[in-house]
Amino acid sequence: MITGLDHVQLAAPPGSETVLRAFYGGVLGLREIPKPAALSGRGGCWFEAGPTAQLHLGIDPCFRPARKAHPALRVTGLRAHAARLTAHGAPVTWDDGLPGHDRCYTRDPVGNRLELLELLEEKGQGNTA
Repeated sequence: MITGLDHVQLAAPPGSETVLRAFYGGVLGLREIPKPAALSGRGGCWFEAGPTAQLHLGIDPCFRPARKAHPALRVTGLRAHAARLTAHGAPVTWDDGLPGHDRCYTRDPVGNRLELLELLEEKGQGNTA
């Protein structure tokens, strides 16, 4: 039986940890968590992505950014997140194709695609039917 999602891993090029920490920790506001000692020599960095999931950034010497596959991060205050992304030079593309959600896509500093979405009911704009 599957009981939940533990983590999502994205690849990153060697030496990119500084820009990844600035983006995921600074711009997105995720809290970095320590990697286990047995894995720390591999590089990369890990972040909390809510109370029950993590986002891992693993170093891949043959890195190619994920341009279609992506994690979707549920947020509150999506418009503020989008403004912060834009202010830091990250692209923001809006998509209204998912009913009941406000969402956008962006790319991290190494080109990986990310989705940010907010449930409209959380904003007081849900359906009243």
